[in-house]
Amino acid sequence: MEPAQPALHLDISDTTATIRIANPARRNAMTERMWRELPRLLRRCADDPGVRVLVLTGEGDTFCAGADISGMREDGGDASRRLAAEAEEALAAFPKPVLAVVRGHCVGGGCQLAVASDLRFAAEDASFGVTPARLGIVYPASSTRRLAGLVGPATAKYLLFSAELIDAQRALRTGLVDEVWPASELDGRVAEFARTLASRSLLTQAAAKEFVGAGAGAVADERVAHWARCARRSGEAVEGVAAFLERRVPRFGWRG
Repeated sequence: MEPAQPALHLDISDTTATIRIANPARRNAMTERMWRELPRLLRRCADDPGVRVLVLTGEGDTFCAGADISGMREDGGDASRRLAAEAEEALAAFPKPVLAVVRGHCVGGGCQLAVASDLRFAAEDASFGVTPARLGIVYPASSTRRLAGLVGPATAKYLLFSAELIDAQRALRTGLVDEVWPASELDGRVAEFARTLASRSLLTQAAAKEFVGAGAGAVADERVAHWARCARRSGEAVEGVAAFLERRVPRFGWRG
């Protein structure tokens, strides 16, 4: 039997889309073709009004061991790093909640993808590392800022300077992950939380994602005005208040 080809697999079930990284021969390392494919799959999910939540995970017991460096010798990996940065930015800009579900190794480019997600749930056996210092690579400025914004400057420097792996509990303490679960309970918790996210207002989530993503920089006045118009036209707040007073589940309808 021939080994499975490296690929990204998309599955849409109810309101949750799942993108699964699959390259088992190399611990789910991302090939250049996979980096190129990710933005296309993200556009497909963004354009699907039925998708409310995106889950990013790895095949089997590994999330992603980073970029597949087997083809990097000719240019030192410049092309692969450029594609990785483009895929990372596409993931960060995805307009709906993104939940990275991490088992096993989450290293290098895999950690880039996890950090670019909105939230990270991990199994107890997960380990995390940012490893460009092992290869003499300058980590992208945008990736460095995103990492530092998540875990703080000191932990970002620890990870980048040392290229050491940290376990799930330390990742939880530093803010790199949001929840840690026994491997046997992780899928159930993710499904439960995805249902919770899907039941909330996508309008609230999309605006909050943009505002939080602006970081310390001020949100442009026109973007604030844009979201105010969306809120007025959507009727989301009217429905939310009515559902609260009537003690029922709200039926939010805004889809962007």
